Amino acid sequence: MSTSTPAKQGYAMPAEWQPHEATWISWPHPEGNSFPGAYAKVIPAFVKMAEALAHSEIVRINVKDAEQEKQVRGLLKGAPPERLEFFHIATNEPWCRDHGPIFVVKKDAPRLAAINFGFNAWGYKLSPFEEDDEAATHMGNKLGVPVFEYEDFILEGGSVDVNGKGTVLTTESCLLNPNRNSHLNRSEIETKLRECLGVSQVLWLGDGIEGDDTDGHVDDITRFVSEDTVVTVVEEDEDDPNFQPLRVNLELLQSMSLKDGRPLNVLKLPMPARIAREGQRLPASYANFYIANTKVLLPVYHDTNDAWAASVLKEVFPTREIVPIDCRELIWGLGAFHCLTQQQPAV
Repeated sequence: MSTSTPAKQGYAMPAEWQPHEATWISWPHPEGNSFPGAYAKVIPAFVKMAEALAHSEIVRINVKDAEQEKQVRGLLKGAPPERLEFFHIATNEPWCRDHGPIFVVKKDAPRLAAINFGFNAWGYKLSPFEEDDEAATHMGNKLGVPVFEYEDFILEGGSVDVNGKGTVLTTESCLLNPNRNSHLNRSEIETKLRECLGVSQVLWLGDGIEGDDTDGHVDDITRFVSEDTVVTVVEEDEDDPNFQPLRVNLELLQSMSLKDGRPLNVLKLPMPARIAREGQRLPASYANFYIANTKVLLPVYHDTNDAWAASVLKEVFPTREIVPIDCRELIWGLGAFHCLTQQQPAV
């Protein structure tokens, strides 16, 4: 691949609500680290996610081998078979948002490209992760698109969110964490984001939510829903550890302007009640929704705030079906639908 940056070649990352050709997911393995003792319990959520996506667009599924492909095909009886495409790309864990490539597009050929960032399992929190680190390049190669290699820059897809108009949101707690890019300072990280994602403005939030082992991914707290609007989670219980960091983030967002000077429009999403397992707080959040072509997949938790969260998203995505899927088991893996998916833009 050319040493010229994606941005210099005219590439940029589209917003998630722009048209997709496909959504990629990576199917989990019983031997993985993400769902200790609960693998069988999370499969129903994976099935519902994949089937809902297949009624919206093509679903490209990474599996280990032909045997796993056969098993997964047998599970997805409710999906149109012509919308399912399987790729024998081994992964350690199922979090395709973070180990998959970020796809970027430009106006002239080749219109689609993939970026392979370095992956170190969220600051060396899980091992092994070598297959995850290689997955993005394999995915781009399977598609036959150019792959930009940025192995020296650790970046997970869940740590950034773009509006498709030159602005990216991220968090200090993740991107400035020395367990990612200790050789880069804040200014150098901003330069990398501009070079890779084709953005010209970087907006920084502070901390993420309690229980998030990614050190505070933005896709668990604040999401663009249009070029000038975000939804951001707020905690109403002042005694909850999430109350203060989420209030700080809300105040930051309310003070932000877009690059053209317009103030950022900020809508509030509730938080579900605390969910814990084996004494561990889990990062349950309504912000981890995924925007497909015709649907929005919303993680829900059998909580009184489920309906409120769905109503907020229906207001901002009136033409899309809001699909609530129970994530009380899935969240044991410390992520939900946005963490599990990676959109491939239509070109």
